[in-house]
Amino acid sequence: MSTFERYLTVWVALCIVFGIALGHLFPTVFHTIGAAEIAKVNLPVAVLIWLMIIPMLVKIDFTALSRVKEHWRGIGVTLFVNWAVKPFSMAFLGWLFIGWLFRPHLSADQISSYVAGLILLAAAPCTAMVFVWSNLADGEPHFTLTQVALNDVIMVFAFAPIVGLLLGISAITVPWQTLLLSVVLYIVVPVAIAQIVRRSALAGDGNLALWRLLSALRPISLAALLATLVLLFGFQGEQIMVQPLIIAMLAVPILIQVYLNAGLAYLLNRAAGEAHCVAGPSALIGASNFFELAVAAAISLFGFNSGAALATVVGVLVEVPVMFSVVKIVNNTRRWYEAGATVRQRIADEKAGG
Repeated sequence: MSTFERYLTVWVALCIVFGIALGHLFPTVFHTIGAAEIAKVNLPVAVLIWLMIIPMLVKIDFTALSRVKEHWRGIGVTLFVNWAVKPFSMAFLGWLFIGWLFRPHLSADQISSYVAGLILLAAAPCTAMVFVWSNLADGEPHFTLTQVALNDVIMVFAFAPIVGLLLGISAITVPWQTLLLSVVLYIVVPVAIAQIVRRSALAGDGNLALWRLLSALRPISLAALLATLVLLFGFQGEQIMVQPLIIAMLAVPILIQVYLNAGLAYLLNRAAGEAHCVAGPSALIGASNFFELAVAAAISLFGFNSGAALATVVGVLVEVPVMFSVVKIVNNTRRWYEAGATVRQRIADEKAGG
């Protein structure tokens, strides 16, 4: 992880300040950018989102799906937490904190939009950044790759139905055409382009060419992310100035959800007897989010000025420090984890069989 990536939260915070300042100084420029739409898709942001997402997806090797059976317990736990628990727990936490406890302190006309943003954030499991977190936690690399590839495939088909269901439960009108268009634009098309780029690189000088390509694309992806944040906060500046504590209030359900899902995945893997090197990345992917997709979908569905867009950006703000803390917890509890009876028995069985 580069020094720049390590301090991503700092750069995000600076983008917030910079974006708010620019929004106040040059409101006409931001309104012009916001009006550059075709079929409710903002073209400048669409380009930036692609520059964010495609480099992340180039890392994914979908041939890893052939190895799903090797760690089926860990894969099962990951899928259960990512798709059966995470979006629904976030919908509940969003309703509890934003829709009820913090409601008197928030703009009434944005409550539903904030909850929608939180749901979008939780419905998109992490892709590329989980490789970083897994590496820091000594995760099994083949398991990490397999679970990310499988989650990406599922996301193509499950993202829109789950988001639509939860938005419907939350009494939020679902613009289905825009939602499906977002899935095509920000999942299907980027996945296809990324795999074409990946195969072209591998057809050249193999893994060395791919590594060079990823090294070149990484700063482009981060620059596009930061540029998108500047645009978002250029539009959100007035709302934040009126309610400066809004970011802290939105962060509360996100933080609870991170530790809840990470802890659940970690404990379920321990109960299932999975090795620590599998439980670590399983917990980490259960805690983190594909925030680039969430930001893109929020802008497409609700617009720049929406509470949904702001809620997804708060997810970006807390991602790095929170995930570092989860990595530390996973590493510091390794001895306790491996002292579990089920894990000990499985390790003994593997040694006896080997």
